[in-house]
Amino acid sequence: MSRVDQSVDVAIIGAGPAGLTAAYLLTKKGFSVTVIEKDPVYVGGISRTVELDGYRFDIGGHRFFSKSKEVVDLWNEILPDDFIQRPRMSRIYYEGKFYSYPLRAFEALWNLGIWRSTLCMASFAKAKMFPNRNVRSFQDWTVNAFGHKLFSIFFKTYTEKVWGMPCDEMSADWAAQRIKGLSLWGAVVDGLKRSLGLNKKPNDGMATKTLLETFRYPRLGPGMMWEAARDRVIEGGNQILMAHSLKQLAQDQGTERWRVVADGPNGDVIINAAHVISSAPMRELAARIHPLPETLPEAMELKYRDFLTVALMIKSEDLFPDNWIYIHDSKVQVGRIQNFRSWSPEMVPDESVACVGLEYFCFEGDGLWASADADLIDLAKKEMAILGLCNPDDVVGGAVVRQEKAYPVYDDAYADHVLAMRTELEAVAPTLHLVGRNGMHRYNNQDHAMMTAMLTVRNIEAGTRVYDVWGVNEDAEYHESGEEGQDVEGQRAALASERLVPSRLKAA
Repeated sequence: MSRVDQSVDVAIIGAGPAGLTAAYLLTKKGFSVTVIEKDPVYVGGISRTVELDGYRFDIGGHRFFSKSKEVVDLWNEILPDDFIQRPRMSRIYYEGKFYSYPLRAFEALWNLGIWRSTLCMASFAKAKMFPNRNVRSFQDWTVNAFGHKLFSIFFKTYTEKVWGMPCDEMSADWAAQRIKGLSLWGAVVDGLKRSLGLNKKPNDGMATKTLLETFRYPRLGPGMMWEAARDRVIEGGNQILMAHSLKQLAQDQGTERWRVVADGPNGDVIINAAHVISSAPMRELAARIHPLPETLPEAMELKYRDFLTVALMIKSEDLFPDNWIYIHDSKVQVGRIQNFRSWSPEMVPDESVACVGLEYFCFEGDGLWASADADLIDLAKKEMAILGLCNPDDVVGGAVVRQEKAYPVYDDAYADHVLAMRTELEAVAPTLHLVGRNGMHRYNNQDHAMMTAMLTVRNIEAGTRVYDVWGVNEDAEYHESGEEGQDVEGQRAALASERLVPSRLKAA
């Protein structure tokens, strides 16, 4: 390969939130940029909006909220006139009843009824009298805290659906952090005090938390933001190559510039670049770097959780007012159901039709993933009937959207694998920058993916690594509380914290 199709300052792999944020900011600063994106139609990655016959589907659900003023300002700059304010609502659905999310212990006991609540309290009492002294797993910790009955109802089923591993193989550390603040005994005592008129505070068994009541949202879905960013990049004279996937990445000897080979519909395109920003999955990137990095065996061990959305159009009024509901029911495989009209009325073109998206968590290539679209739509209709949410005869249409590598898996070896590859690349390839969820194998939200790109652009502009991009992440309550844009210093709100994810227990 001797030809060079184009020479630019920066080549960017992937047109998701991180890649397009970097492309937009670099374009503003006068850098020449080429972005390659393997999807032939959509930009935005998991934050894209898929459209079919006027119906729009948000892949995963994206509330536009950030504590970083810098991120909020950038959203406003890219999409100044198309945000709407939407009510925030998501609940747990179990056996025909709705429960608050985050879970409120007293409400849960009340909704479960006298007999089942009695069993829950007996199970709780047993756990307190005979606790497990060797707590290692998510299951051990949660059963000790709430008893086996409540664990099986509100923690086991959904957690295992999402992460694809048994609760007795997940780390107890994750449970201790994720479920903090919920006290079953506190809820019971508080309920007794209220019945005697001794307490009028909120009866939820939790420390008072200020939850987001509303959030902003692009009126045509999150993809609207990234389509606008794409347009700004192109208007600025730079290029986005759709339907082009990374084939090989190599440094030219003696120049320290990069040769990016992209496989497109008309053959290979070769891009010569001073810097490369990659939001591609670390596993795929490692396999395409030439010469292959020493850490390739470690990187190839990184795993991902995939999911698919089955959208159903139902001749009915909206089935529930929530943005989404969590399904805690072992009789069905669906893990979460979105109501697209609750995100934005403009997502659903027919007022007489409800449109919902059933989310199934799976691994690429397994039975669910490999099923035909028609079979998945039939499954979704049957499960909606099992849940009592709709009559299958009222379904007038359906569609399937697959999302590969939606969640990086945090098994017992992932951290070592990521560190090994990061260390090698920083030593031998300082002009190759990893950003975003899959690019860094970190379970973050789109505003944190954007922040990794913002800091990377600053590093490129400075000519050295001034900012630690790997410090950007979030904690579990980031999108549950706080004020939008409250961090006036930009990246500080997104730094030096970990989003809480379950890690697999190491073998004894």
